[in-house]
Amino acid sequence: RARREGLAMALKAFELDPSLEGVRSQIWDRVNGYRWWKEDIAKKEGSLAEFAKGYRTFGITRSEKGFTYREWLPEAKQVFLVGEFNGWQNSTPLHPEGFGRWAVHLPDKPGGGGSAVPHRCQVKVRVETKDGAWIDRVPAWTRLAWQDLGTNLFNGVVWDPPKDERYEFRYARPARPAALKIYEAHVGMSSMYPKVATYLDFAENVLPRIKRLGYNAVQLMAVAEHAHYGSFGYHVTSYYAPSSRCGTPEELKQLIDTAHSLGLVVLMDLVHAHLSSNSLDGIAMIDGTDYCYTHGGAKGHHEQWDSKLFHYMKYEVLRFLLSNLRWWLEEYRFDGFRFDGVTSMLYHSHGIDKSFSGDYQEYFGLDADVDAHIYLMLANDLIHELVPGAVTVAEDVSGMPTLCLPLADGGFGFDYRLAMAVPDTLIRMLREVSDDAWEMTFLCHTLTNRRWKEKCIAYCESHDQAIVGDKTIAFWLMDQEMYTGMSMIEAPVASPVVDRGLALHKVLRLLVLGLGGEGY
Repeated sequence: RARREGLAMALKAFELDPSLEGVRSQIWDRVNGYRWWKEDIAKKEGSLAEFAKGYRTFGITRSEKGFTYREWLPEAKQVFLVGEFNGWQNSTPLHPEGFGRWAVHLPDKPGGGGSAVPHRCQVKVRVETKDGAWIDRVPAWTRLAWQDLGTNLFNGVVWDPPKDERYEFRYARPARPAALKIYEAHVGMSSMYPKVATYLDFAENVLPRIKRLGYNAVQLMAVAEHAHYGSFGYHVTSYYAPSSRCGTPEELKQLIDTAHSLGLVVLMDLVHAHLSSNSLDGIAMIDGTDYCYTHGGAKGHHEQWDSKLFHYMKYEVLRFLLSNLRWWLEEYRFDGFRFDGVTSMLYHSHGIDKSFSGDYQEYFGLDADVDAHIYLMLANDLIHELVPGAVTVAEDVSGMPTLCLPLADGGFGFDYRLAMAVPDTLIRMLREVSDDAWEMTFLCHTLTNRRWKEKCIAYCESHDQAIVGDKTIAFWLMDQEMYTGMSMIEAPVASPVVDRGLALHKVLRLLVLGLGGEGY
């Protein structure tokens, strides 16, 4: 007990905020759980970094003599790999290895006849469930998935291009900027034409503009494959596959390398808070149960998002998620992550109908999901070990104390949190108050009201305001005048609504940039 209390007292979090003494035991439970998991993984796997190499063992992996396909399906009775290579027949069985693992080795054809499963071959895993039903699923670790236009369902794709077709990175990662200026973007929506834009379109046409506008980072939405395009990438179905609508894996690598050549840091909008409930195209119920990668029953379902919730303390779920971080950092050279939906992860209630008044029991009481806290700490530890200059940003509206303190100080290890109260306040002002009645004291207080020593990324608006159930600040300021008053043809005399709207737009951006946080 003395050792435990001594370590707890040594955490710098209590020096920075003495009020945390009242919840010392809860903070210690989180820190102790993180340390236990890290030590346990190191004993069994060598280190956290080694544990996060799961993609070298699971999925379809290449060796000198052929492919091996391995999947974690703990409740399966029989498993087959089916696809174009075997006419979609049950002729390639996987064999149980223990601990829920199934595997099959697919040797290359003799005499240099090529791979048994060729490049671009479409595949699925066929499972006999414990109830005797047969289901076809997309392999959980697939590195690419394509939609079958005949069925509208997705298949896994073996991506093993010849050496001369593989993209070779040419540029080093840029150094992490002292002050981030982030441009949020969705590749598919970035074209001026009515089409889904590609990775190469974005690299050629949008990245130079981002650089020219003075940004030093770009944050990409909707990177991981998602069967429902209208989800904006937030209902992920294949965690290791980049969205195939925008191009190939090699073309995404080219986009990121081009950004690095311009000195731009590239962040990925990462969705580890939940997964798509679409079991036909995703990993939900991949072994026929609702408790494989997720919690079973009501605990495993997010009622507002209609999605499934990861069971973060299952060993193979941890391997899957931590390896996913390493995959995007090493295979594609992303420079960090914006963790989506962190508020939902932090609390059993997912923050639904909670006001977060500032009472610390709201953050550290019985509603705190310590399992998710431990996962977030392990994730930040791994990311910063692999890429010391990596950036991690938490999308948290609750204001969880210690979220952006270092792990050694008792924090979660995030570099920044999104200052989500800022855009909410701006939109509320625009809706409810005439601009000549804005209260500057209130506005400046909101912009500077953040926890000491915990950095924030401030912003006027993001996709949440601009395209998900709301409208842009420009539309709030100028509304229908946007359609006519901005055209020199239709309005040769300057529109006072547009002039005033543009001026106020600039003032708001300047205020938020100057006062709102340590990044923008």
